[in-house]
Amino acid sequence: MSDPTQGIYEAIAAAQQGGVSVVLATVIRTQGSVPRRAGAKMLVYPDGHFLGTIGGGELESRVLEAAPRLVRDGQPDILHYELADPARGDPGVCGGQVDIFMEPILPQPTVLVIGCGHVGQAVADLAHWLGFRVVVSDDRAELCSPEAIPQADEYLAIPPDQVAAQAPLHRRTYVAVVTRGMPFDVALLPGLLESEAPYIGVIGSRRRWETALKELREKGIAEEALARVYSPIGLELGAETPREIAVSILAQIIAAQRGSEEAPTEKVATSEKAR
Repeated sequence: MSDPTQGIYEAIAAAQQGGVSVVLATVIRTQGSVPRRAGAKMLVYPDGHFLGTIGGGELESRVLEAAPRLVRDGQPDILHYELADPARGDPGVCGGQVDIFMEPILPQPTVLVIGCGHVGQAVADLAHWLGFRVVVSDDRAELCSPEAIPQADEYLAIPPDQVAAQAPLHRRTYVAVVTRGMPFDVALLPGLLESEAPYIGVIGSRRRWETALKELREKGIAEEALARVYSPIGLELGAETPREIAVSILAQIIAAQRGSEEAPTEKVATSEKAR
């Protein structure tokens, strides 16, 4: 007889690999008459579909309603339900009590490096050392390769206008755009700005970014979307070398990840060193 939880564990692994946030609901304590006993599990997806069951009915419906909040907050919770009197709001009449541990399982924090020149290689190296999953992209296949960047987990040797469609862009993806020129940025950004990525940084001088802004506005990109971009990229460290610039970029990414007020204001005026 197969273990019914095995499929749930396999689905969790697949969700993490695919960059999908899910919530694992587990019955951890029961008292009296309840639909399912401790250990029963249900995996809830963002679109509301689920795998497994913790008892069905109104109880399960309450858990499904709570799941989006868990994904949004990223914090676990324990839901307690009395199953006695629906007139007072209880989700059942069995007569028992149940506690359900709600565990959000989010994708591994990922740094997407677009541009595999000197700075991109340094960013990928440092991001890997810091424990991020690292995805690199460049239209130059010889640079976007394990030989050039052995620390990366995934390689996307594709044109810039295809990155948003093929890269893992989710609420834990931090995007470092360190391309070799402003036209690449203009091709990349419309798609990136439609994603849930919490951080999108673009390398270059203020003049380069102002020129890119003009073209993006002409493409119809909204000011609200453009305001999401961190450019010039990185915290102000007086960085000059590719490795120093990588430190400033990852410092800003970590600040954004932790919700620091430093992230949106302290920026480094990085020059055109992405090649």
